[in-house]
Amino acid sequence: MFDFKTVPHLIFETGAAAKLADYASPRMKRPMLTTDKGVVDAGLIDPTLESLKAAGMEVLFYDQVEADPPARTIKEAVAAARDHGADGVIGFGGGSSLDTAKLIAVLAPAGAQALEDVYGADQVRGDRLRLILTPTTAGTGSEVTSISVVTSDDDQKIGVVSDQLYADLAIVDASLTLTAPRHVTAATGIDAMVHAIEAYTSKIKKNPISDALAKEALKLLSANIARACDHPGDVKAREAMALGATLAGQAFANAPVAAVHAMAYPLGALFHVPHGLSNALMLAPVLKFNAPVAAAQYAELADAIGVSAPFSNTVSATVSTEAKAAAFVDEITALCRATGVDQTLESVGVSHNALPKMAEDVMKIDRLLKNNPRQMTYDDALRLYTEVL
Repeated sequence: MFDFKTVPHLIFETGAAAKLADYASPRMKRPMLTTDKGVVDAGLIDPTLESLKAAGMEVLFYDQVEADPPARTIKEAVAAARDHGADGVIGFGGGSSLDTAKLIAVLAPAGAQALEDVYGADQVRGDRLRLILTPTTAGTGSEVTSISVVTSDDDQKIGVVSDQLYADLAIVDASLTLTAPRHVTAATGIDAMVHAIEAYTSKIKKNPISDALAKEALKLLSANIARACDHPGDVKAREAMALGATLAGQAFANAPVAAVHAMAYPLGALFHVPHGLSNALMLAPVLKFNAPVAAAQYAELADAIGVSAPFSNTVSATVSTEAKAAAFVDEITALCRATGVDQTLESVGVSHNALPKMAEDVMKIDRLLKNNPRQMTYDDALRLYTEVL
């Protein structure tokens, strides 16, 4: 038995963002458009904003979204939406912009809850504003998830999980990723691969649909991430990455992520390491940690992405599950290294003095750790951080 949920309407089309007004009207007249300064500086938002204004919409343009959105920013944005009388929210950007848009949509209506009241799972009550999400990175999958992550006032990354956070419409336009710098393409692409892998090995809600999505996502991502990094103008590679990220998002929205994300969160909250890079740093050590328990699933993923070179001269029936799992871990680790992302915690400003606090914070994220195929203790978390220092 299982259930599976996703957004009710998904448009995957290169160039679709410039036509966003066609999809937003007539149900939005006074939308709030949320994004960040990086998207604005890159010029990505201009065609969309122009189309909305040309359609006669009174747009509140909000470009103050911050990475790992802090609670104060969410509250400021909600107040601005109320003052504007917003009848809808359009999230345009990376995961932080989309997560911010989701929370504005549920918190801006009159009489809505306070932000702190919706922390955790299934705490959102009441109606929300109409919601459209358009990602500019191929990574977070936030356009098709029911999750927003907030950095609380005490520097904890807290999840808000509710079906109310599923958008009415997700528009995935790969052309928005063409100008992404190599380090962004790499980190967000690895983030998406983490989503696929952790969804496939999720302990509690793994199901046949999430499995199929996760496998297809990982095939697309692993086959195209190096190409997208080395040849950023390759539209086909960018489309494959965008589709892979969206499929992985649908997978982990139903089969939740686990210890890689739990160990990544303190890096973002305490050191402001971008989320994708945080996941990239912790992926290899957690894969190795989980391998004794998740070997069968890793072997299946090895088959899915064609990790066969080590076994080319071996009768397939004689190849052990453990050997395939080890080859899978090696392949994913090599892919991460080939993209050029940072490989150590020291390279992003983390010192050994911070590791005990980080390990303590990991242990507080039970909503993710309970999904991990292998139980993780404080000592395990500290050791894994130390390995990648």
